[in-house]
Amino acid sequence: MDIVLFITQLLVVLGCIVMGTRSSGVGLGLWGGAGVAILVFVFRLAPGSPPVDALLIVLSVVLASSMMQSAGGIDWMVSIAAKLIARSPKQITLVAPLVSFLFAVGAGTSNILYPLLPVIQDLSYRNGVRPSRPLSLSVVATGVALACSPVSAAMAAMVTLTDTAPWNFELVDILKVTIPAAIVGIIISGIVVNRLGKEIADDPEIQAKIAKGEIPAPSANAAEVRAEVTVTAAGRNAAVIFLLGVAAIVAFGLFKGLRPLDAAGDPIAMTPIIEIVMFVVGTLILVVSRPKVSEIPTMTVFKAGMVSAIALFGLAWLTDTFLGAHTTLIADGVGGLVTAAPWIFALGVFLVCVLTTSQSTATRTIVPIGLAAGIPLGLLSGMWAGAFAGIYLLPTNGSQIAAANFDHSGSTKLGTKLVDHSFFLPTLILAVTTIAAGALFGVLWGG
Repeated sequence: MDIVLFITQLLVVLGCIVMGTRSSGVGLGLWGGAGVAILVFVFRLAPGSPPVDALLIVLSVVLASSMMQSAGGIDWMVSIAAKLIARSPKQITLVAPLVSFLFAVGAGTSNILYPLLPVIQDLSYRNGVRPSRPLSLSVVATGVALACSPVSAAMAAMVTLTDTAPWNFELVDILKVTIPAAIVGIIISGIVVNRLGKEIADDPEIQAKIAKGEIPAPSANAAEVRAEVTVTAAGRNAAVIFLLGVAAIVAFGLFKGLRPLDAAGDPIAMTPIIEIVMFVVGTLILVVSRPKVSEIPTMTVFKAGMVSAIALFGLAWLTDTFLGAHTTLIADGVGGLVTAAPWIFALGVFLVCVLTTSQSTATRTIVPIGLAAGIPLGLLSGMWAGAFAGIYLLPTNGSQIAAANFDHSGSTKLGTKLVDHSFFLPTLILAVTTIAAGALFGVLWGG
């Protein structure tokens, strides 16, 4: 009877996730909340704990990030990224994803990639590099970047799950595994992706467009490409303040002696540290760069962040309610399976990323299962990072659509059969290489 109830309730959870995925956006959170209602009122389960700490981190980071965007800070960061990419145009399939990764780590969001897409497309095409190569890998690289950013919503969820007893695995412990794993994964993937697709000279579709005059022939002698953004001193100052805040969070994570002490005489946890620093960052940007506060709710970062928070609230509450009622069964059953084959954990995170296109949702859904299974936290963190590439397995993400639209050569395709798009293989390649590297680094020094 217990097994029947477990399976029935699991179907409710999965059904709500599927329905939320079909609705997308805030629908994920609404269906998560509806699932909680079914588990509580129909099956009489005790309601789980809403992810309050993770939500507060997300809200504080989104507020500071939106202040930076309103002041022009993201435009300034994009201009710097564009210059870095333009320095090595022939190696753009490697350089563009690494730069995109770096700036997504610093900003805590993949949205920073949008203004870079036309720069990557133009520089690659003019230098005879098939644009689909750097465009596709750059998009996917920003996915794994959120497992390396101290200020991403996914990291907020991860930190609140692992930095308490009995694990006490803090932000820096995660970053020292995920960052090198992601960099190794991107480098290896760049080498492989650079061989995908036909060369421009051998692609009949591109050559037909050139012959018809629809697009010019590649020419590296054209004028330097610049990002189409307005760079201001206020934007530069806002970006510098934000990045200094990120650096401060990392420093507090590295050196516990810098943190104030709690009532028990221990350094306070990183959760309130992140929230406090982000509020200070937002206030400093307000004073120094003077963005219009009335514009903050209209910022793309703010809108995306609020949607992520709502989705995180509903789905994380749903999974916590379900897992809390079946901790022993999951630890003994599913946990034993995951312990015997840890890659199943990575597959679980990957699949939830595919279904929900949300790394923070995947974190709150699958990581508790990995923790209950007793997977070493270093190994868990490394596999968790690589699995984030899964949000791009299907061609449904905004940055994928934007990349295809910016590619005037037509080499970047969204496909018609879900698996024939330009991001499918780069997603799998980066996921596998980063998971493998993450597992290695996690075992070596992750704890």
